[in-house]
Amino acid sequence: MKVALNYSNKINKIRTFALSLIFIGFGVMYLGILVKNVAWLMVIFFILGLLCIVFSTVVYFWIGLLSTRAIQIICPSCEKPTKLLGRVDACMHCKQPLTMDKNLEGVEFDEKYNSKEYRKELREKDSK
Repeated sequence: MKVALNYSNKINKIRTFALSLIFIGFGVMYLGILVKNVAWLMVIFFILGLLCIVFSTVVYFWIGLLSTRAIQIICPSCEKPTKLLGRVDACMHCKQPLTMDKNLEGVEFDEKYNSKEYRKELREKDSK
């Protein structure tokens, strides 16, 4: 029995990471409230929580910039617009593996196709 892999869109993965940073930041700040009897420890927890939230804002800004450069296509499975980031990606809605590279059509989906090392290997193979 073959287990179906669950693919996720890169933009959604990064947004989920940024959202989790916000919750982690609030959790760390809550720990600061729990140790309010030790002032210096409370301040450290508050600063760490604030840094998590600021880093989350930076990540949201960065993925917003990446999202504007992503190629917008219509998914052939669900027929909804989605953004393709890199050589291979998944639909934001139905998680269908997608590619714009004709050489990768029909090939098993693998996120390694987006790495620079893989592209370097392909160029070396083509040059031989």
